Amino acid sequence: MTRTLVVVGHGMVGHRLVERLGVLDGGRRWRVVVLAEEHHPAYDRVSLSSYLDGKSRSDLTLPGVDFRNDPRMELLLGCPAVAVDRAARAVSTGRGDRIGYDALVLATGSRPFVPPVPGHDLPGCFVYRTFDDLDALRAAARPGRAGVVVGGGLLGLEAANALRLLGMRPHVVETAPHLMPAQLDPGAAGVLHRHVTGLGLRVHCATATTSIDAGADGTVASVTLSDGTVLDAALVVFAAGVRPRDELAEAMGLERGGRGGILVDGLCRTGDERVWAVGDCAAVRGRCYGLAAPGYRMADSVARQLTGEHPEPFDDAGTATTLKLLGVRVAAFGATGTDGGAVVEVVFAEGADRYAKVLLSPDGGHLLGGILAGDTGSCAAVRSFVGRPPPADLEQLLLP
Repeated sequence: MTRTLVVVGHGMVGHRLVERLGVLDGGRRWRVVVLAEEHHPAYDRVSLSSYLDGKSRSDLTLPGVDFRNDPRMELLLGCPAVAVDRAARAVSTGRGDRIGYDALVLATGSRPFVPPVPGHDLPGCFVYRTFDDLDALRAAARPGRAGVVVGGGLLGLEAANALRLLGMRPHVVETAPHLMPAQLDPGAAGVLHRHVTGLGLRVHCATATTSIDAGADGTVASVTLSDGTVLDAALVVFAAGVRPRDELAEAMGLERGGRGGILVDGLCRTGDERVWAVGDCAAVRGRCYGLAAPGYRMADSVARQLTGEHPEPFDDAGTATTLKLLGVRVAAFGATGTDGGAVVEVVFAEGADRYAKVLLSPDGGHLLGGILAGDTGSCAAVRSFVGRPPPADLEQLLLP
């Protein structure tokens, strides 16, 4: 008997779930209906900046699912879910449809966080999340003029690079003492800082945005920082992190994590046995991850559960971040901080261009995690030793 799976959301993780289910469902037991809020199929959001560097929407569209020719798969674009009746097992859409389900996966993703500072809603303020956001940014860009990015994390640096590609002079404002505070320590961030400033970015750390100020025409003209600095700005991009899209689950009566997100267990199951959550919107044991790789592992686990395969419970021990930002490579894996526990930190550095730190257990010297920045060795090669003593030539492995 064919059963119906409804997937709410068609971002990278929702697409991965459908792709894996199509591979594993050899018995063709599932019909899949995907409700996409955007008017474009899933695309590589991690590479979104390349859309401003010559790539087309089609170039970034994710492959792997043939919605046009596979009768099991149905993709409804521009058709968000607006309500879920858990008792009747039915989803109501923005088009007025009512779709019954046997299983429901919430892959609603996240939304940009816009700090509620005065002027945040002026003409000339943007977020950095979708094709439409970048189209609007491209139309507003003024080559040679300054633009301010609020947020010095991963998303903020991507946005700053986008302004650079559009011919603008980017400023990056970060409240933490250094760039990418969620992933990097001060040493690794120093390598990144020196590199991006060499490309022309102006970085303002340990200060906050106090206000966005309008000019005579009512549009953005400047940004005032908490240290008193006033930056001229033709536009502002908010890239200060994301918040999980959990409003639908709240209306469904599903429990949320302490910091938001749809609360799920290690198998991504909510309190309703027919409802799962994956990706940015999922708070696995209370924690949201906000990265594609953990989301993919969640999607793979749920696909296996739906097809009767042995599922792999989600374990963040394998979570690693490897990125190339504005030409410099940074990576973090395993434990990256002491968190008050007893660890041995070993730092290897070479000038201002290469930095590596590893954390070892004090009893046995097992590798717990590390951070790399610049022209270092392979993160995957080093990460393979997590949980056991590293090799004798660790320094050569880190700084070849």
